Amino acid sequence: MTSTPVKPSPAGVPGAVSDPARIAGEDLTFPGARGAPVNGYLARPAASGSRPAMIVIHEAMGLNEHIRDIANRLANLGYVALAVDLYTREGGPPPAEDREAMMRRLFSMSDETVLGDLEGAADFLRAHEKVSGRVGCIGFCMGGRYTLLFACASDRLDAAVDCWGGFIDRATPEARSTPERPIPPLELSDRLSCPLLAAVGAEDENPSPALAEQLRERARLSPIGTSGQEVAVEVYDGAGHAFLADYRPTYRPAAAAELWERIVPFLARHLGQG
Repeated sequence: MTSTPVKPSPAGVPGAVSDPARIAGEDLTFPGARGAPVNGYLARPAASGSRPAMIVIHEAMGLNEHIRDIANRLANLGYVALAVDLYTREGGPPPAEDREAMMRRLFSMSDETVLGDLEGAADFLRAHEKVSGRVGCIGFCMGGRYTLLFACASDRLDAAVDCWGGFIDRATPEARSTPERPIPPLELSDRLSCPLLAAVGAEDENPSPALAEQLRERARLSPIGTSGQEVAVEVYDGAGHAFLADYRPTYRPAAAAELWERIVPFLARHLGQG
């Protein structure tokens, strides 16, 4: 483990970290699928005591400064936050400007391996001396898809936040399923094992508001939904894809603030106060 200086958040973002001294950050590895090491960034409150935990899953651009800042913002709320690097085996993401290479990389990753890595992250957190036991997950774009898959195909989570997870209804633009992505997460959503908050931009196409409605209806058939536990799939007006990503032109401050105001009490209800 390597101690990592914590940076202040960009000015004005929701949940911004203004006092980095409140947070301890470190780069580390944890055992993923089949025991293989997976890189990650761990952010936690610097104050003593044990806390609930959060797994943070990056966009297609990988474990960048924005995702580290999301982990820091969650730590600022009182959670132990582990941002996972799902590109560890590949040595990092393709260049951000090479969309074709990035999509090839995404579609070549095995859902089974990723799920093993995420279960490894949950097990690592539950065994951590600073974690009180409950573990949630939040993911963005590809990370949103994996968050939904994790919440439906595993029993390791106590809460899940899917932010505009793409390709939840098919493996690729051309195929419903592939050997690497055999079952679309949407088709598993009636097996949801924990409360879910999903966010979709009204101007997004992948996932579209129509797909959000399908997710809402399927997830309500899950044991969680039928028991009356929280399943919320929300569409945000005036926003498209990646509207919380403050480093991208898709950032929409009003929608981002509204979403953050939903995330904070959702996590408090299902994980406990940090």
